[in-house]
Amino acid sequence: MPTTRVVLLHGLWMPRLSMHWLAQRLREAGFAPEFFGYATVAGGPDAAIPRLADHLQRAPAHVVAHSLGGLVALTTLERHPAVPVERVVCLGSPLCGSAAASGIAGYAWTAPTLGRSASLLRKGCAPWSGKAEVGMVAGRTSLGLGKYFGRFQEENDGTVSVAETRLAGLADHVVVDTSHTGLVYSRRVAGLVAGFLRNGRFESQAGQS
Repeated sequence: MPTTRVVLLHGLWMPRLSMHWLAQRLREAGFAPEFFGYATVAGGPDAAIPRLADHLQRAPAHVVAHSLGGLVALTTLERHPAVPVERVVCLGSPLCGSAAASGIAGYAWTAPTLGRSASLLRKGCAPWSGKAEVGMVAGRTSLGLGKYFGRFQEENDGTVSVAETRLAGLADHVVVDTSHTGLVYSRRVAGLVAGFLRNGRFESQAGQS
């Protein structure tokens, strides 16, 4: 029987309910979404990863993760390879490391806002070689303050550049016309996510958000 359980992870500075609209659309598509909340600044990945591994261990699941959540998800699967996750979709996750995070960390007045997530955001993840199929939806509408810290010269979503999302080992990658925050609200993105969770691939044409 196909996996329908989908665990949703939010990004930096965001509450778990930031994934509400995406959850509703996945529910309409026949999936059973669950929210996983974690403290992105005070707790960080080291606190979240063992909790997430325990949560995922309960039953087979897919994972959909926005921004920092994608790094947390892949790091969890790397450290706990027996966790029964079939597919992962990352939304604008800087899996190759975040220039914006490095820029923020360079100023004494902004560095504390990254908290215990700073290290993972700045270094990113190793090339993916795990058993789960991983897809990435990246945005290219440059709206967000992160672009001023990242000083991007290439396509970006206002917080993360498209290049920062292109980790080696991904099963598929697609770029859409939306901002970093818009990735979790876009109906088009929700459709792409649902398609990947079913088939392990995105549609050939991403279209508009």
